[in-house]
Amino acid sequence: MKVKLFTSLFVLLLYIGTTFGQQKVFEGKESTYKNDQFHKVETYSHKFKSKRPKNVIVMIGDGMGVAQLFAGATANKGKLNLDNFKHVGFSRTQSANRYVTDSGAGGTAIAIGRKTNNSSVGVDADGNPVPSVLKIAQQNGLATGVVVTTSILDATPADFVAHVPKRDMMPEIASQFVTSGLDVFIGGGIEHFTDREDQRNLLEELSQKGYQVYDNIEAIKSVKEGKLAGFLKENRVSERGNQLEETTEVTLNILDDHKKGFFLMVEASEIDGGGHENDIQYTIEEMLDFDRTIGKVLEFAEKDGRTLVIVTADHETGGLTLTGGDMQTGEVTGRFTTRGHTGVMVPVFAYGPGAENFTGINENTSFYSKILNVLRLKE
Repeated sequence: MKVKLFTSLFVLLLYIGTTFGQQKVFEGKESTYKNDQFHKVETYSHKFKSKRPKNVIVMIGDGMGVAQLFAGATANKGKLNLDNFKHVGFSRTQSANRYVTDSGAGGTAIAIGRKTNNSSVGVDADGNPVPSVLKIAQQNGLATGVVVTTSILDATPADFVAHVPKRDMMPEIASQFVTSGLDVFIGGGIEHFTDREDQRNLLEELSQKGYQVYDNIEAIKSVKEGKLAGFLKENRVSERGNQLEETTEVTLNILDDHKKGFFLMVEASEIDGGGHENDIQYTIEEMLDFDRTIGKVLEFAEKDGRTLVIVTADHETGGLTLTGGDMQTGEVTGRFTTRGHTGVMVPVFAYGPGAENFTGINENTSFYSKILNVLRLKE
C-alpha cells in the first residue's frame, strides 16, 4: 500500500513539475517578422589620432540583450554597424535590492558608479545624491548632452542628470533638467515642463537661461550652435522615422564645437517597449533604428579620431528567445518568456581610443570609473 501511495505521489509530482515546466518554457506566443528595410553597414579603420579620447559617447539600448541584438543582425541579413566594435564584454545588471533591475537602478549604476535600489534615480542605496559621470564631465569643462526616443524625464536619461528617490517624480526631475547645465537635451515629456501644479513654466525658464527651445524636428535640425532643449513626441520608430539619427547628428554637431571635448548619452529607449509588449516586430525595428544611429555615431568618431563610443544596455527586457531565422531574407522567428525585465548579463561594445578598457565581464558600476580614467577627469 505504501509503495503504491509513494508511486502515485511521485507520478503526481512529476506531472505537476512537467506541466509547470512546459508552461514556463512555452509562455509567450511564437511569432515571425520579416524585414524589408535593410540598411548598409560601413567598415571603419580603427585608426585613431590619440591613445586617449577627447570625447565619450555612451549609447544605451534600453532592454537590449544578446537576443535582441542578434535578431536585428538576422533581420539586416547578418550585418550590423556593431560589427565594427572589436572590444566586447558583458555587464552584470543586478541592483542593490533586486536580482532583476529596472532602468532607474540600471542606468544609475552606469551613471554614478554605485548600485542603488530599483526605481531610484541618481542616488546611492541609502538615498544620497551622487554626481554622475556627466556632471563630473561638466565640472571638468566638457560639454554635455542627452538624446533619447522616450521622455527626457524617463529613468535612463534622468539617471545622468537628476537625483530623486523615485523615478516617477517627473515634475521634480524636469526642474532639475532646467538647472542641469546640459548643453543639449532632446526627448519627450514637454507636459512636465508646462502643465505643472506649481504653475512654473519651465520652457520660459529654459529660454531665460539661453536655451533654444523647440518642439518639432525641423526646427531642432536647424540649430547649429548654442544650447538646445528639444521636445518631441514619444512613439515607435514606425511613426517617428529616423528621428534618433537626426537628433543625434544635430547634438554631435553642436557639442563638437567645444574645444575641451564632450560627454554624450544616447538612448534607444523603445527596444524596451517592444520587449514589454512581447512584440517581435516592434523590438527588431527599434533595434535596427538603434544600429543605424550607431552608424551615424561611428561615422563621426571615424572622422574625429578622438572619440570613444561605448554601446551597452541597462538590462534585458522580455526574455526573448530566437527559434528560427533566415540571414538571406531577413526573417526572424522568436518567442518572449516574460513581459518584464530579466536578470541576464547584457553586452558591452567599445570603439575608439580607450576601447580596450571595456572588455571582459564587469559590474554595471564599472563604466563610471573607466570613463573618468580614460578622460582623465577629476571627481
